[in-house]
Amino acid sequence: MKSVNFLLAFVLMASASSLASAYDPNPLQDFCVAINDTKTAIFVNGKFCKDPTLATPDDFTSSGLRIPTDTNNFLGINSTLLSVDQFPGLNTLGITIARVDYAPGGVNPPHIHPLGTELLLVQKGTIYAGFVDSNNTLFSKILYPGDVFVIPLAMNHFQVNIGKTDGVAFASFNSQNPGVVTYANSVFGTNPPIDPYALARAFQLDVNVVKELQAKFISSN
Repeated sequence: MKSVNFLLAFVLMASASSLASAYDPNPLQDFCVAINDTKTAIFVNGKFCKDPTLATPDDFTSSGLRIPTDTNNFLGINSTLLSVDQFPGLNTLGITIARVDYAPGGVNPPHIHPLGTELLLVQKGTIYAGFVDSNNTLFSKILYPGDVFVIPLAMNHFQVNIGKTDGVAFASFNSQNPGVVTYANSVFGTNPPIDPYALARAFQLDVNVVKELQAKFISSN
């Protein structure tokens, strides 16, 4: 009986450990405002921390997402990530936020955030959003202002502005560094390029088509 109890306890501890390591660690202090001054700071979580007695309300405030960004590009979108590098008060808190501006027809192409779950809040426009799970099942929805859509950790997802006016959405992440991998760039825009024959077989394309795609993506990087 003791061995059964020990095994059960071990499994529970292992499960808790794996869950804990999947996300940012919990902070060990109230806050850790990031600072570059090494003389009056301590080093925590990849950033130096300001002396907490010197922190001000400005350290916990940002206006970085007020201004619309230029969507005059091939995809018709522009994304502004507000991370600890632009907002020092976020340091060690395990959160990040981004603003996404969409032109009519703008596409946020298929991508993943390997280190964070995303919560998308639509402020303006009509946004078609979706993600694909590990069974290749698509979960998608047309979103209107005020609607919220969640993308589980590391799931392939996308958004399209299907409306006739500009769109705006805000994406929050449960990680200080959610990371981003855009599939088209990571497949066709690598340096050095992936063997075109391997990609042609994988995507069932002609090798010359793959080479053309690689030329486009590599030149745009």
